[in-house]
Amino acid sequence: MRTPAMISVIVVLAIGAFVIVSRANMEKPTTDSVRMPVLVELFTSEGCSSCPPADALIRKLEAEQPVANAEIIVLGEHVDYWNYIGWTDRFSSVAYSNRQAEYARQFQLDSIYTPQMVVDGREELNGSDSRAAKQVIARSADAPKVKLLIQVVENTESALKVRISVPEPVARPAGLLLAVTESGLETRVERGENGGHTLYHTGVVRSLAKLGEVDGKQRGAMQETTVKLDKGWQKKKLRLVAFLQEASGRVAGAGWAPVAE
Repeated sequence: MRTPAMISVIVVLAIGAFVIVSRANMEKPTTDSVRMPVLVELFTSEGCSSCPPADALIRKLEAEQPVANAEIIVLGEHVDYWNYIGWTDRFSSVAYSNRQAEYARQFQLDSIYTPQMVVDGREELNGSDSRAAKQVIARSADAPKVKLLIQVVENTESALKVRISVPEPVARPAGLLLAVTESGLETRVERGENGGHTLYHTGVVRSLAKLGEVDGKQRGAMQETTVKLDKGWQKKKLRLVAFLQEASGRVAGAGWAPVAE
């Protein structure tokens, strides 16, 4: 027969067990949780002495994926306005300088600078600030986005036929962009601010093109395109990165796929 005292002990033990189980569940690692794609753009240059730490940071973000709810997709966009001081960045393009200038207008900045990180087209920050980058990425991962599906349907030595699917409708019309990126790159810089140093890069944007517009009401939109490959690119180190970007600059969806399996 259970006395009131025995019942009280049982209740206390049950509550204690519940708290332990609940705490254990709360502390479970989140590796199995759904990760939201987050596009991280770094505007950088081999001619800028402040940029190597930022280049190292995006390599770490890509390799370690340290933000629990985010799938970090990186784009290294090398600007050309540092080329005048003695070193021409072989990855640089005026197109990426112009893209950065568009962001400057969006964020109402007085000027452009390197290294600059732009996360999902929503927020910008110093590209070397690891703590701030993780905080901004975590915030951006909380916002709903579409995960784009990318399929290489034909793969030759000089070109790819690529199919991009948008499985869900987006809230507003957005441009569909496709980048080809290359990782595992290094450069021995001979002159300029980084003269005498070897620099290492990941996610270097080799090409970036707008393929068209996706209507906000469309479901299951699909786009096919042909991507030309330069013979100097290392095919095994190439990625295709597709993303939807609204007129405001906000990234509404993203995805990536390797070129060579």
